[in-house]
Amino acid sequence: MPLYQYIKAKPREPKKRLPRMVSFVLMSLGGGILVWALWPIVSFLLVSESLFTAVIGPVPDARSAVQSSGPLAPVVLAAADTSGAVEFTNANAWFPTAPQKKVVTPVNSYTLSIPKFKIKNATVIIAGDDLLKSLIHYGGTGLPGEYGTAVVFGHSTLPQFFSPTNYKTIFSLLPTLTIGDEIFVTYDGVQYRYIIFEMVITDPTDLSSLEQRFDDSYLTLITCVPPGTYWKRLNVRARLERI
Repeated sequence: MPLYQYIKAKPREPKKRLPRMVSFVLMSLGGGILVWALWPIVSFLLVSESLFTAVIGPVPDARSAVQSSGPLAPVVLAAADTSGAVEFTNANAWFPTAPQKKVVTPVNSYTLSIPKFKIKNATVIIAGDDLLKSLIHYGGTGLPGEYGTAVVFGHSTLPQFFSPTNYKTIFSLLPTLTIGDEIFVTYDGVQYRYIIFEMVITDPTDLSSLEQRFDDSYLTLITCVPPGTYWKRLNVRARLERI
């Protein structure tokens, strides 16, 4: 009888490390993309929106006179069409109950510059509609350099995609403007310098964005917030700096 008995060991099964590593990498990548996409929205809701609410108030000017007339008067806004979908790249869809007026002006377009964002001579079409091709001056609102309020719409997306020359993203950084920043408008060969004095957030149904003030020359820039959504409207209001 042998003193030792040899028993052949069973072959070890290879550890499934590679599939686990791939799964971990994919999950980490997916989580990173999700945070990258959602962070601008979350940070806006936590920081920027409360800052606007706390710091910004009515214009401190006893002479101011807010007036509305015709189709720009405050009325209830239907935010969506009968199909339930709104194409916000079309400026006419923003305020369907306060349609743009086709007005006769010396020029049908002008340019707008925001040095802080290196936006230089962006085209603004008066009473236009396609926000993918230009900024839109809402027809019927005041003209630059004149008494009243010029209202300009611009499209925005997530700030990561911002480009000063791409009209789809051109207003993506608007929430980072501050009181005192400059906006330059060149209208009919004359350049005007506007200084930001107020930034407010309004609901899509709020037509106060179109209200006209006739005690001075004002400019309001409007885009959707939080970044990458259509939930609210940011109104950046500026007053003409007179020499």
